[in-house]
Amino acid sequence: MVDTPSITKRQHEILDYIRDKIENRGFPPSIREIGEAFGIASPNGVMCHLKALEKKGFIERNKGVKDQKSAARAITIPGLRINSSSLPFLGMVSAGAGIEAVEQVERVDLGGMFAGKNHYALKVRGQSMIEDHIDEGDIVILRKQDTAENGERVVAMIDGAATLKKFYRRKERVVLEPSNSTMSPIIVEPSHNVLILGVLVGVVRRC
Repeated sequence: MVDTPSITKRQHEILDYIRDKIENRGFPPSIREIGEAFGIASPNGVMCHLKALEKKGFIERNKGVKDQKSAARAITIPGLRINSSSLPFLGMVSAGAGIEAVEQVERVDLGGMFAGKNHYALKVRGQSMIEDHIDEGDIVILRKQDTAENGERVVAMIDGAATLKKFYRRKERVVLEPSNSTMSPIIVEPSHNVLILGVLVGVVRRC
């Protein structure tokens, strides 16, 4: 996986704020709006964050804008379409053994399919869910929630590793079952922590 530039918590919040304004009202916030939203009194303070985001490639500013007044609002996010339906693309999820969960600041446009504030997308690695027609390279759409019913397909995190499996709670144990008859289930003892990160709501196959 290609490394992405690091981003501070505040820069991440400002980036999300800019994205929200572009997606939901059709144009980005002004310097003043960003300052008011985050309690930053000085426009220079806002500019420092914007310059850092621009340098790291998360936003573009003043692109094709010559008028100085208009340039104050000329913030774009590469690859983000105005009024398009896109979801946060958070990286890879294993459909085999668990892999480290690494967040990526990226979007995947699904043209209105599975859209929702609590939805996000992951790309599948592995073939443990192949009998449910979920193959390596597919994009799975998850609804964020921390609980699941028996038999639901979930992304679960065990000791920092995320995996896509069918969820079952059997007495004190959690069983994460693959949909691949050649593979064994993951049995999680009570001494280990299991976090449900989301429940599967859809699959998009990339041909």
